Amino acid sequence: MAHLKQSTRMPLADKVYHTLYTRISNGDYPPNQKLPPEMQLAEELGVSRPVLRAALERLRDEGIVHSRQGAGNYVRPIQIAPLGFARVETLADIQRCYEFRITIETDATWLAAQRRNPAILAEIEAALEQLRAATGSMQHREDADFAFHVGVARGANNQYYEATLRALRNHINVGMKLHGDALMTDGQKGLEGVLREHAGIFEAVRDGRADEARDQMRAHLEHSRDRLFGGSLLDLRMR
Repeated sequence: MAHLKQSTRMPLADKVYHTLYTRISNGDYPPNQKLPPEMQLAEELGVSRPVLRAALERLRDEGIVHSRQGAGNYVRPIQIAPLGFARVETLADIQRCYEFRITIETDATWLAAQRRNPAILAEIEAALEQLRAATGSMQHREDADFAFHVGVARGANNQYYEATLRALRNHINVGMKLHGDALMTDGQKGLEGVLREHAGIFEAVRDGRADEARDQMRAHLEHSRDRLFGGSLLDLRMR
């Protein structure tokens, strides 16, 4: 276990990069918004300004932020080609979204367990810790939940998995919000159960147990769907 923990360590600048990337991806810093001043960010993240600047430089190199002379750093609008997904309008749509996620996320998780690197593991673990903190406060954080699943998809090292999840973000968030509401009816027990599911996925990916990671993700998504629908799925057969 000590060796595995060691393997997830990463340079401070990389940690700051992933923290800022996650915040931008989650919409904490919306497109075209100015980032907080460097001094404020460095203090908030507990790092020196040179470390913060190294992380910001990487974000600029990747086109995620841009600097304006004398005005600071701004978030660039993320350009993702539309995939043509119609908005969620019915419970059947939510069930179909879960069905699709089970199809793609299980394979992405299997690949992630084989292809992950320390940086991706740190990103997934950071989202898991956000979920853990929320559970301790009797909350369900859809943003951290989504960041966890995107992190696993990124671990597959196949941009199509991540791009698909991001294109489906609004659809997924509808299901996550309703699932979170359903969890709260069970209180701490429900939240802790879902946290264990996420932790099991992370540990299997971290340890390279691909088949188990895939099965854990499938079980988690199926459990989420069934908790939301009360075990009574809609009949989606064509008439």
